Amino acid sequence: MSTQVFPTKGNLISTKKSLALATMGYDLMDRKRNILIREMMTLVDTAKQIRGEIETTYGKAYRALMRANVTLGLCSNIADSIPEETGVEIAYRSVMGVEIPHVTLDSPPPAMSYGFSQTNSLLDYAYICFDKVKRLTVTLAEIDNSIYRLANAIKKTQRRANALKNIMIPRFQETAKYITDALEEKDREEFSRLKVIKATKAAQKGAS
Repeated sequence: MSTQVFPTKGNLISTKKSLALATMGYDLMDRKRNILIREMMTLVDTAKQIRGEIETTYGKAYRALMRANVTLGLCSNIADSIPEETGVEIAYRSVMGVEIPHVTLDSPPPAMSYGFSQTNSLLDYAYICFDKVKRLTVTLAEIDNSIYRLANAIKKTQRRANALKNIMIPRFQETAKYITDALEEKDREEFSRLKVIKATKAAQKGAS
């Protein structure tokens, strides 16, 4: 790039401005990347905790359901009486320009929608556990999607930071050095030329 730039003071000033902008851009990209990484690592820890809680709650729910099936027979007809969930809503918030989902569940606490004469406490417990799993799953869906979006943003930010650090900044530094060296060489040549002219005039004046 440096050999394609004419070595003038104007181009030197312009190149130094571009270098300063590229350096500032790299600092911003690096800061953004670090913030996104911290945000993602916090979510990863939370997701791990929720997955463990979901697994534990699922285990309790299925064990209770199995015992309910043994005591009541198959509970599929009773399950059909449970209303479908329609209270999931999604909004978004911005973290350093990354759109992060905020998933909410507008659902009342679990209420038994089936009759008690043909059921027992084992089925009630299974229902409560599955309701808890549902709410945990909504939270986990938000976190998993946020982690995915943050990971993509970190990857893009890293690529841009690398491009600035390894390509643009060295290129501008090389160009600035090329122009500075060329201008200094030009100044030395001009100085030498003036000395020769001065010496020639002095010699001519002495001869006269």
